Amino acid sequence: MDKKAEIFNCGRELFLSKGFKDTNISEITKMAGIAVGTFYNYYSSKEKLFFEIYIKENEKFKKRIFESIDMDQDPVTIVRKLVGQNISAMNSNPILKEWYNRDLFRELEHYYAEGKENDDSIRSLYTGLLKKWKAEGKIRDDIDDELLPAFFDSLAYIDSHKEEIGIRHFPQLNQYLAEFIMKGLTDFQK
Repeated sequence: MDKKAEIFNCGRELFLSKGFKDTNISEITKMAGIAVGTFYNYYSSKEKLFFEIYIKENEKFKKRIFESIDMDQDPVTIVRKLVGQNISAMNSNPILKEWYNRDLFRELEHYYAEGKENDDSIRSLYTGLLKKWKAEGKIRDDIDDELLPAFFDSLAYIDSHKEEIGIRHFPQLNQYLAEFIMKGLTDFQK
């Protein structure tokens, strides 16, 4: 196995078991059997390694969603299932859960905003579905295409403040809000 793949695999294993914050480069290199300097031949920082691992985890998750959901169902049902699976993945995968790490979230958000791997984000899944449904007349056509995904983006921001709102209400609150958003986008007076 090449060194970069070994660093990636060891980093993934440590991020899964210890989380981003509690994993350091020296642990990754020790597990990989390489010197710390060798790490920097492949990754400029722990964050860059983590972002690459995060993207791969996100790709696997997105693929599982596509395989498990019948995309011909009505938009409300599809979004209800997507949000449910997203919440489940975030709670069960420590790497994906880092999206809610306030310190790391801004960097991940910036990474996606720069356009790197943007087509692999869950946001791109929602955006694509919303555009498709809009073109098919299944959702409102009076809302700008750039505003549509912002409704779902707001769920991530709300979820990142769950402590202030009350943890006992999550994830049910996000599921209801997603359902209310979709009903508002689909059940309207023409």
